[in-house]
Amino acid sequence: MKTFRIGFLAAFVLIAGLFAAATPGGASAFFAWSVTDVPPGDTLNIRAWPSSQSQILVAYPNNTTLSLTGKCTGGVTLDAIAGLAKWQQRQAVRYQWCQVWIDPNGGGQYRAAWVYGKYIRPA
Repeated sequence: MKTFRIGFLAAFVLIAGLFAAATPGGASAFFAWSVTDVPPGDTLNIRAWPSSQSQILVAYPNNTTLSLTGKCTGGVTLDAIAGLAKWQQRQAVRYQWCQVWIDPNGGGQYRAAWVYGKYIRPA
């Protein structure tokens, strides 16, 4: 039984290490936020760069969970605001662009992209 526990622990550490190495910008964790306040029948555009003029890579409807890297424009980081109430977190990113980790084609080709903070909330 002890050998099983050690093997399980070793596998867990290996998987956690692979996940950390695969995250963009050296991030060790992602932040789950959801798409919100998009008009009915519309979708939120996820863009290549933090600009409304940037290329649209993919679009998601309300309640879609996004994986944010923690980096936003204006010097805002999700690590720094994580201890705030959810409404305060929303206010902190409301007029910022936040970086997300997406797989636009669903084929395992993940990349960083940007979403406007007005349309996301902590999950």
